[in-house]
Amino acid sequence: MAKAPVGFENSRSITFVILFFHRQVANFHKAIFISCTALHSSISVTTILQKLNSPNMKKIILGFFLIAITHFADAQIKGILDKAKQKVGKKANEKVDKSIDKTVDPSFEKTETDTNGTNDASKPTTDTAKVEKAAPASIKAYSKYDFVPGEKIVVFEDFAQDAVGDFPDKWNTNSSGEIVTIEGKQGHWLMINKQGVFMPEFIDSLADNFTFEFDLLCDNPGGVWALYTSIATLADRNHLETWQSSDSRFTFTIAPQADVGNSVSTIERRKDGVGEASSTTNTKQFSDKTKPVHIAVWRQKERVRVYFNEEKAWDLPKAMSKDAKYNSIVYWLQGPGQNANYFMSNLRLAVGAPDTRNKILTQNKWVTHGILFDVNSANIKPESYGTMKEMASVLKEFQDLKVKIVGHTDTDGKDADNLDLSKRRAASVKTALAKEFGVDESRMETDGKGESEPIDKNDTPAGKANNRRVEFIKI
Repeated sequence: MAKAPVGFENSRSITFVILFFHRQVANFHKAIFISCTALHSSISVTTILQKLNSPNMKKIILGFFLIAITHFADAQIKGILDKAKQKVGKKANEKVDKSIDKTVDPSFEKTETDTNGTNDASKPTTDTAKVEKAAPASIKAYSKYDFVPGEKIVVFEDFAQDAVGDFPDKWNTNSSGEIVTIEGKQGHWLMINKQGVFMPEFIDSLADNFTFEFDLLCDNPGGVWALYTSIATLADRNHLETWQSSDSRFTFTIAPQADVGNSVSTIERRKDGVGEASSTTNTKQFSDKTKPVHIAVWRQKERVRVYFNEEKAWDLPKAMSKDAKYNSIVYWLQGPGQNANYFMSNLRLAVGAPDTRNKILTQNKWVTHGILFDVNSANIKPESYGTMKEMASVLKEFQDLKVKIVGHTDTDGKDADNLDLSKRRAASVKTALAKEFGVDESRMETDGKGESEPIDKNDTPAGKANNRRVEFIKI
């Protein structure tokens, strides 16, 4: 129901007081009549009513009425002034916050369409989840992070093609979920809160060497059941509920808790029909309901490493079967949440083992999709640390090596804006290599090509993700 204007609400309130007072006077007349009858009083009711209707009594009643109205109006005016004061203060704070944002990040004003495929995620909708904002992690917090994504992106899922309120078109489930936007976060997210299995159907083959990444947020740590992520050999992909009986599967769980350090992760392994003992560890991640956790899985044949943000949660040399043909990634929510939800987005599957040294020394170029940036910004995301460290190691080992750092974008947004953005991103990479890793700036040049040199089609999420890249060219 639409909210009435303030003036209307106050008029309605005053009218209510008048009617209430009139009713009380009427009840007072009635009470006197009943009392006189019950006590067989010698005073006639008519005489009493005549006194109530006398000029002096009317003045007394009117005076009481005016006092009541004055008191009520004073309270109403004070409330209105307080609300106005709060509203002015809120707008002033918003202007200050916006001014600070523009100062810290010159690219605050949007230039390129959201790299997740949308440019209207901040608009409020009936399916917008409210999650408090949080400060981004520093790249220094990732100093031990050694994850480097695969060279070619084969799957990128940001749910941009799915309507808010719908279950994603390219997924399957035996439960339900829906696409939402999150206040203060970019793009679309899949929200799940009911027990069931959820599977992206477009992932139907997994190489011996691959990386898989996604962002996960829990808005009520401690109020949810564990979420399972499983890489499996499904015998029948139409019956995803049978994932637990797969001949081979590697599964890790996430059970968020509100207290930092108390969240739990468990791994389960089954190889060629033979199950192995499970293991459990604690993690410092997932306790902050304001920050999505970046989850990265790195498979190298039998070896599997699992990262939660900068934390390497698992590093297992014999986690997967070397002969099995894994064909599915499955999520299983163990039970319904208590006013709690999981949100996931930005799934990325890449193949090919990164070989920085060989590519830059023998092929004179290394192309990476592992240096990530904030949307429409040259700010480097902290999960880029592993890739940056890889390049810095080569530059430090070969002191005579000089490189040109070239930024590239997809075709979303205006050509000129994307060209400028690509140049600024290349410059940010140079600055980070010098400041964080001690590489001499004189050995690095920068350039940006915008959207002018695509290496993949720009009509699919995976294609766009491949075109958003940084190249290191030997000079």
